[in-house]
Order: sequence, then structure tokens, then C-alpha cells
Amino acid sequence: MAGELSRSETSAATDAIARIREGKEKILREVRKVIIGQDRIVDDVITAFFAGGHCLITGVPGLAKTLLISSLGRAMDLQFRRIQFTPDLMPADITGSEVLEEDTATRERELKFHPGPIFTNILLADEINRTPPKTQSALLEAMQEHQVTVSGSTYTLREPFFVLATQNPIEHEGTYPLPEIQQDRFMFSLIIDYLPKDQELDVVIATTGSRVEDIAVCMEGPELLAYQQMVRETPVAEPVLRYAVRLAAKSRPTEPGAPDFVRDYVSWGASIRGSHYLVLGAKARAVLAGRPHVSIDDVRSVALPVLRHRIVTNFRAESAGIDAEQVVKRLLETVSPPTSGL
Repeated sequence: MAGELSRSETSAATDAIARIREGKEKILREVRKVIIGQDRIVDDVITAFFAGGHCLITGVPGLAKTLLISSLGRAMDLQFRRIQFTPDLMPADITGSEVLEEDTATRERELKFHPGPIFTNILLADEINRTPPKTQSALLEAMQEHQVTVSGSTYTLREPFFVLATQNPIEHEGTYPLPEIQQDRFMFSLIIDYLPKDQELDVVIATTGSRVEDIAVCMEGPELLAYQQMVRETPVAEPVLRYAVRLAAKSRPTEPGAPDFVRDYVSWGASIRGSHYLVLGAKARAVLAGRPHVSIDDVRSVALPVLRHRIVTNFRAESAGIDAEQVVKRLLETVSPPTSGL
């Protein structure tokens, strides 16, 4: 009986993973109607969606960041809202505020809460580093707890909820760099670059013609939430878990046995969220690839987007022209899977 139950559970898990992979392929087909190239960025954003994480996207204007995110929202029937972050933006412009209103029947006045644009499924925080830290911090509770607190009252956000924030890497005048605590809330930090010339040509042809592509709904919010739960329930072997923890730990200069280049060039390493998101991202990668098990290669495949914004380099690294991305790549080359312990 126990053996039959085990086989039944395995069969159910296999069927569920097959449905998730099929769902991903449907989403990709729809998104590909309007997005040309940027395969890795598209794949990373979808991975974050299935893992339930937020994304920080860095790229110059005009690379279809907004179109990509809104297209994913349409394919999954999720409500999408965009906020243009500016220096004069206030926290209430994001979360909403209480307004004194008068009841026309009783003539009594009372405070009523008017929800802000954060009450959506996908929030695009465009140029998030152009608004002061006070306004940036309005997202902290929402990103971590999926709720906002206004005037002592707590309001739950709709599910699923994602924040995708963008930054422009070439303009720094009038910007406010995101504090480390804010960056740590993002599961992935993604860098979107220019397309190859042949793909750019395809974009020009597609965007200067008269044809308008229609994106069909191929998944809905409740289904995505169920898939997120399946991702979390995916088992991970202990050696893979130990490798993820070891990789994050070795990025910290105070860690015993940290590589010399980490001690030389890093001020602060990855937080515990780094280990958390390495494992969660690896789970999502495995499931979306149609595999019921997580490998060390899955961890390695998400290491760069998970760790690049969690490692703070020092002045010596800046002088040597070494950035956090190079540190992560060297960690992947030098940190081997543990044979025992951490």
C-alpha cells in the first residue's frame, strides 16, 4: 500500500510539473508575439513570477521593459499598473490615503481609504531611483508582507503581487541609489542590454508596420498561485541545499575560509535572503524545465541575478575595476559543492 501511495504521489507530481512547463511554454508563445529577443531576461522574469519574487531591472530607455512586463500581465490575466517615480512623488501616491468625505444622506463626515496604484497584481516602479528614500521605503512592507499600513490600518494586497522596478544605468544626476535593505527585497537583479543588429531589425519592422498583435490569456492568477505552491513543495537534496548556503556564505568577507578576492574586494556579502532565493529560484528553474528534482546547476543558473545586487564591493575593488558581477562569477569558479558540512 505504501509503495502504491508513493507511486501515486510521484505520478501526481510529474503531471503537475508537466502542466507548469506547458503553462510556461504558452506564456512564452504569447509574449514572443510582441517581444523579440531578450530570451534570458524573459526567462528570468517568468522564473521570478513562478517563484513569487520581485525583480529589479537595469537598462537604458527604449529596450521594451514596460512592454515585456505588461505583456506577461496580459498573458496571465493579471492587473498591471505603472508608476513613474519622480522626485516629488509621495508615499501616499503609491499606497493610497485616507480622505475626509461627507455622507450625502446623513451629512456625517468620515475618513475613507482610497487605495493607491500599489493595489494591483503587477506594479511597475519605473525609474525607482529617481524618488527619495522616504518614498522608496513605501514599497518595503508591500514587497515583504504583501500589505500596506496607512494611518494605523493595515490593508492586504491582491494576490499574486509582484514589484518590477527599473533603473537607468546612464543617468545619475538627481537620483537616489536604492539602499541595500531595499535591494535585498528583490529576488533578482536583471540587466537588459541592446539587441543584436538582426533582432533590432526585426523590432523595427514589427513596430513600424500596421499589424497589432493580440496577446491571449493562457493562465490566470489563482492558477499561478497554485503553481507557486508547487514550486515551494519541490524537494531539494541536502547537498544542493548546502551548496546554495555555501555559495552565499563565501561572499561574506567575515566568513571563515572566504576566498582572498572576497576579503580584498567585498565590504558586505549576501544576506540570508541570498541563500533563500538561490534555493527558491533553483526550484522554479527545475520545475519550469519539467524536472521534479533540483540540481546544483539550477543553483548556479540563478546565482548571478540573485547575488549581484547583494554584494557590496569596496573602494579597492572600484580602483581595480572589479564589480559585484565579477565577484559572483569568481565565486562560481572557486566555490565547490561541499562533501560534508558547510
